[in-house]
Amino acid sequence: MTHDTSSKRALYDQLVGQVEAVLEGLDDDVAVMATVCAVLYAALPEASFVGFYRVVAPDRLLVGPYQGPLACLEIRFGRGVCGTAAQLRATQVVPDVEAFPGHIACDPKARSEIVIPVDDADGELIAVLDLDSPQPGAFDELDRDGLERVAAAIRRHLPG
Repeated sequence: MTHDTSSKRALYDQLVGQVEAVLEGLDDDVAVMATVCAVLYAALPEASFVGFYRVVAPDRLLVGPYQGPLACLEIRFGRGVCGTAAQLRATQVVPDVEAFPGHIACDPKARSEIVIPVDDADGELIAVLDLDSPQPGAFDELDRDGLERVAAAIRRHLPG
């Protein structure tokens, strides 16, 4: 992202607070995911895609709520950035998607990506949060930290 360090931290502090506020009282996972997509998509203009891939089988992700261009519909664990994040249960920060082994080009304009695993209140993986950008290197460790904090806020509002 193009923000300096202090403004990026402040942005994520604000986003986490906003997510907590708008999710207050929600306990439906689809409504939570849709709301978070809207908040992040509006706040992060360098993200051309913000969306969730939901775990629908032990090794399968299915597209969930998102904003941006048409997305891949189904991704197997271990395939592409989303499938890798789901399989490893670890955030993936990819500055150059072309250099990522097995990258799935859902959006041919995407050049960088970050994917964060999302657990429910019981610690079970229920989705991954995926952000794409047409800019190479758009996401960094501050984004990782901020979006992992958003995922923690989401966790507090999911039934478990």
